[in-house]
Order: sequence, then C-alpha cells, then structure tokens
Amino acid sequence: MLWVKAFHIVFVASWFAGLFYLPRIFVNLAMVPPGSDAERERLLLMARKLLRFTTLLAVPALALGLVLWLHYGIGRGPGSGWMHAKLAVVLLVLIYHHACAAQLRRLRDGQSSRSHVWYRWFNELPVLMLVAAVVLVVVKPF
Repeated sequence: MLWVKAFHIVFVASWFAGLFYLPRIFVNLAMVPPGSDAERERLLLMARKLLRFTTLLAVPALALGLVLWLHYGIGRGPGSGWMHAKLAVVLLVLIYHHACAAQLRRLRDGQSSRSHVWYRWFNELPVLMLVAAVVLVVVKPF
C-alpha cells in the first residue's frame, strides 16, 4: 500500500504542477501584442503540450487514488467525512482541468476576451484546491 500511496502523491503533485503553470501561459497569451503571431503560436504550442502532459499525469493520479480508496479502504468506514470532502475537491480539480482545456480552445480560436489579470486570479484556484485536499487528508477534520 505504501508504494501505491507514494506514487499517488507523486502523480498528484505532478498533475498540480501542470495546473499551476498552464494558466501562467494563458496570462502570457492574454498579453501578446497584436501582430506578434510567432510569439502567440509558440505560447499556444507550449500550452497544448502542457495540457496533454498534465492530462496524462491526471490519469494515474486518479487511478491510484481509486485503488487506495476502493482496494485498501482508505477513507471508508466511520469518521470518513474527510474523504467525502476530498472527493468533492477532486471533482473541483477535474472541473478546473476541463476549464483550462476550454480556455485554451478559446485562446487558440481568438474567442477569449479575458484579461491577463483574470487569468492571474484563475491561476490561484488550484493552489486553494491543493491546500484543501492536503489539509483534509492529513488533518482529517471530520
């Protein structure tokens, strides 16, 4: 079980690293001056590759989490309210991941009217979700 837990943590940390950096690319895309097509295309390429890689990292993170929960029984039984809250956080992370993909499509298609300031705030959301997940798993407040 410890190997599964260790690799779950590694993949979750890696997944979040991608979710921390991808919106930073969006900030830069929102700041690209008109006519800077090469810069825009380079940033879009970086964002597409990072989104693909981040998605690949999410799969084992989620799979290993399910193994811990369903096979080893972590977070099941009395006093497992923290797991229900953590699963809600995981759902929010998946929604955020999907929102990143949608934002990238809008930026690619020139349909985003979001400012770099909006993307800076958008970039803070995964930090809050990671803090919530770690506190729930370590402290198990309920």
